[in-house]
This record gives sequence, C-alpha cells and structure tokens, in this order.
Amino acid sequence: MSASPAILAPTEQDIQALLAAQSHIGTKNLNVHMQPYVWKRRADGVHIINIGKTYEKLVLAARIIAAIENPADICVVSARPYGQRAALKFANYTGAQAIAGRFTPGTFTNYITRTFREPRLIIVTDPHTDHQAIKEASYVNVPIIAFADCDAPLKFVDVVIPTNNKGKHAIGLAYWLLAREVLRLRGTISRSEPWSVMVDMFFYQGEWGGNANVEWGADA
Repeated sequence: MSASPAILAPTEQDIQALLAAQSHIGTKNLNVHMQPYVWKRRADGVHIINIGKTYEKLVLAARIIAAIENPADICVVSARPYGQRAALKFANYTGAQAIAGRFTPGTFTNYITRTFREPRLIIVTDPHTDHQAIKEASYVNVPIIAFADCDAPLKFVDVVIPTNNKGKHAIGLAYWLLAREVLRLRGTISRSEPWSVMVDMFFYQGEWGGNANVEWGADA
C-alpha cells in the first residue's frame, strides 16, 4: 500500500475479513498476467492471492468509480449466480446500473436493442462468465474493472481486482468493500465510523433466501 495515502490503508479488521471470506484462495491454474498478484503456491497446487494487492486494487477501483460524475454511467455486470446479489446491492448503494444474470448480446453495441446502454465504466464479476460484456465494452472503448481469480483472462481488462470470485462470501465481501470505499471517497459515509450496512446483505442467499450469519459481518 505504499503508493496510497496511509488513510486508505486497510485496517486489521479488513484483513481479517478478507481471510475469513477466503478471498486469498485462488485456483490451481494460473494465468501469466495474474502472476504479480500471487503470493505463493501451496503444496496441493492451489495459488494463494496476495490480499494486500487485493485491497490496493480495491482502493484504486473505488477512486476511479468515485471520479465518475454521474453514478448511473457505471454498469455492474454479473452472470455468476454468487455475484448477482452483490452486484445488485452495490448498484443500489452507489447509484450504478446492474445487469445480473444473462447478458444480452448487443447491450453496449446495438442501439436498436431494448436493453441498449452507454456506460462510461463497467465492473464485471468474472472475466470468464462476463466475457461478452468485456468484448462489447472493448468495441466502444469503455474502461473495464474486473474481479479476477488466478486463472482469469485479462484481455481488455483495465483494472483487475485479484480475489477469489468463486466463493459467495469472498465475492460478496469484495463488492461490499468496494461500495464502502466509493461512499467514503464521495463523502457519503465517514471513515471514523463503521458502515451501517452489514456485509451479509451482499452475500448470495440461495433459493431459501435465508440470512447468513457471519461473525465478522458487523465489524468488517
């Protein structure tokens, strides 16, 4: 975090939350472009993500998002089920638009389609499952922020946030931290007080729609 002001550094609770959500657990496969974000490889072949890099990139992404004057010009995309609730909650609290579920081809490129949008920035949950959105955004020169696991392809991605994007707690926490930092940079919430929205609200709840009780949710 040396490149960022000290006030933007993660707290001990933030780091504990990232570890508790297993945000650092990567994949056995490794994309060469994700190598800088890997801390080490375990004996079983699983790569461990450097969560210091994760938080550093979260802050960078938040600064980019906060610089967009109209929040509605930001589009959050998540085809991955575990990330859909988190994407919708992020959009709700930050004022962005959300596309949760299947991405309709032509959404960013074909103005005739009913779902046509012209965002200034898009955020994707997984470069694998959201590849269509990334490809279309590249056609119209829209910057792309992506949550990426160790095996993710980074073609056309401008800012990568390295994290476990396959676990419901990890991706929910990542969106919660990003939303919190965006609101802090906008001055909507204070850094001296915890955010009143619990991280549980961003977690995938499953078909039964229950509420996940996570010990570090209120304090993270």
